[in-house]
Amino acid sequence: MNQLALQGDLYGGKIAQPSASDIAVSGGNMVGGWSHVFSATSEARLQLYYDRTHRDIPGTFAEGLDTYDVDFQHQSVLARRHDVVWGLGYRLINDRVGNSAVLAFLPSHVRRRWYTGFVQDEIALMPNRLHLTLGAKVEHNDYTGYEVQPSGRVSWTPDRGGALWAAVSRAVRAPSRIDRELFAPGQPPYFLEGGPSFRSEELLAYELGYRLQAQDRLRVSLATFYNRYDNLRSVEMVNPPAPSPIILANGLKGKSYGAELAADYRLTNAWRLRGGYTEMRVRTAAKPGSTDTTRASSDPDRQLSLRSSLDLGAQLKLDADARYVGEIKNQQVPAYGELDLRVAWQPVAALELSLVGQSLLHRRHAEFSAPASRHEIERGVYGRVEWHF
Repeated sequence: MNQLALQGDLYGGKIAQPSASDIAVSGGNMVGGWSHVFSATSEARLQLYYDRTHRDIPGTFAEGLDTYDVDFQHQSVLARRHDVVWGLGYRLINDRVGNSAVLAFLPSHVRRRWYTGFVQDEIALMPNRLHLTLGAKVEHNDYTGYEVQPSGRVSWTPDRGGALWAAVSRAVRAPSRIDRELFAPGQPPYFLEGGPSFRSEELLAYELGYRLQAQDRLRVSLATFYNRYDNLRSVEMVNPPAPSPIILANGLKGKSYGAELAADYRLTNAWRLRGGYTEMRVRTAAKPGSTDTTRASSDPDRQLSLRSSLDLGAQLKLDADARYVGEIKNQQVPAYGELDLRVAWQPVAALELSLVGQSLLHRRHAEFSAPASRHEIERGVYGRVEWHF
C-alpha cells in the first residue's frame, strides 16, 4: 500500500523590540511524504521538506534562509525478536545575510550540508516483558566532520498496564553560524568574534521513568533525568585581563536534573486532554583556563502545560494549548502564561484548512534574554492548508 501527502504553510509577522523598530519575519514551507507497506513486518517512508524564511532586524541585519531536507526511513521485524529501524538524511541550507555596522556574519553567504544515518534495534529479550533497545546516529557536518551519538534503553513490563524503563544516550549540538562566523561590530576592530575552532557541545543523558495505564482512557508517566554537559559555549577574553576583544569558545561544563510528570486522559471519544509539569535545575561552571563569567542558567525552573483536543463533528476540530513558564531570574524574565488556539475544517478526506492563533492572552511577552537586548513575542495569527493525495 502506498500513501502520498503534501502540506504547506505561509507565515508572516513581527516580533517587538524595546525602544526599536519591529523585527519583520515572513516565509513559507512545504512538506511532502511517501510511505509504502511491503508486508506486515516491513514498511518505508520518505519525507521531503523545504522552508523559506526572511527576517529583517532594522539597523542590525537581514537574512534570507532556504532549508532543504530529505529523510528516508525503513522498519522491519527480523527473526521475530528484532524490530530494526534504519534511515538516511540530508540537509542543505542556503543562507544570505545583509550585514550592518552593528554586526556581521562572515562570509555573508554560505551553503552548508549535513549528512546523517542511524540504526536502531529493539530486542525482545522476554516477549511482552523485557526489551533492550540499542542504537546509534552518525552525522557529518561542514564544521566538525563526523559525530557519533549512541544510545541504549531497557524497559520492563512487570504487569499489565505498567512499564519501568531506563536509558543512557550521548548527543551533540554541532556549531552554528553564530558560534563560528559572528562578528560585532560589523567592521574591525571587533569586540566579539566567533570561534574558528568552536567544537560541538556534548551531552551525556541518564533517564529513569515509570509509565502506567490506569484504565483504557488514562495514561500517566513520571520521568526523572540527570544530564552532564561538556564543551558548552562560553565567552572568553582574548588578552586577559583586557575585557576586549572576546571570542566564543567551549569553556563551560555543567549538569541538569529534574523530573517530568505527564498525563493523557480521554474524557470521551471526541475529547482528549493532555497535561505536563516539569521541574528542572541547571548548573554550569567554568573549565580550567576559562575566563567566562556568564554562567547563570537561562532556563526556567518549572513549566506547566495543558492541551485540549476536541472533535466537534461535521469535519470541525478545535485544539487549545495553555502553558505556564516560570521566571528566569538572572535575565529578569518574568513568569508568563499563554494560550494557543487552532480551528480546523476538513471538507473532504484529503484536504484540511486551519486557522491558528498564537500567544493570545497578551499583546506581547518576553521569553528570554536580558532587558537591553530582549525581543518580545507578539500575538500572531496564520492560516494553514494540508492536502493528502
